Amino acid sequence: MLPAETITAIAEELAGAGRARNLIPRITARYPDATVEDSYAIQGVWRDRNLSAGRRLVGRKIGLTSKAMQAATGISEPDYGVIFNDTVWENGALIPFDAFSNVRVEVEIAFVLSAPLAGPNCTLIDVLRATEYVTPALEILNSRIELEGRTIVDTIADNAAYGGMILGGTPRRPDEVDLRWIPAMLYRNESIEETGVSGGILNHPATGVAWLANKFHQHGARLEAGEIILAGSFTRPVWVSRGDTVLCDYGSMGTISCRFV
Repeated sequence: MLPAETITAIAEELAGAGRARNLIPRITARYPDATVEDSYAIQGVWRDRNLSAGRRLVGRKIGLTSKAMQAATGISEPDYGVIFNDTVWENGALIPFDAFSNVRVEVEIAFVLSAPLAGPNCTLIDVLRATEYVTPALEILNSRIELEGRTIVDTIADNAAYGGMILGGTPRRPDEVDLRWIPAMLYRNESIEETGVSGGILNHPATGVAWLANKFHQHGARLEAGEIILAGSFTRPVWVSRGDTVLCDYGSMGTISCRFV
């Protein structure tokens, strides 16, 4: 692993880039031997500094769970990051464009847990039993590391490129909807940009949540009741500019809209 002082220094760089809305050079360009374990250690230091500063953790995001996203990034395995309370917006929100270094939007399904989930053998059925409801969500991607040439090591260290999320639509209990067949049509400024179906997330979006619970077991942790889990995108990300309006139609599960101002 990278030395502890290097891990701390990179976490500080990322925090500074978040405040200044700029990008730092790729970690893998400077430290070619950095591993996935190093990147999660960097993310952990960054997370703990934010918690110490008073931010509250409300959930987790899973990334790179669909073929569409893996093709868009050139990365072939899932990753995860943390969600803080001040990064969650309601349906119809005006999103401050200048809060981010760069803005892309993804189509997601969010699971809200009513019970803890723990590995090592967490299954799709365990996830469904522990879920209070599922709801449409949009994730805002925001990178603090230069985009070109990134590997999964860079992305994980950068909190899996998480910037924020918008929750909306019509929440459903997991037994009220076929979670493999939730449709989505994503519009930017009234022009359709992406379409998809939720089965694109590992064949079932709950599979990603089970993956995360099992991954957490490797780090001696678990998912807690009340947490919001973004299960991963089932469309490619759409770039957004200042002034753009974004709307996603999830069929019977309603719509989400927001505008970047």
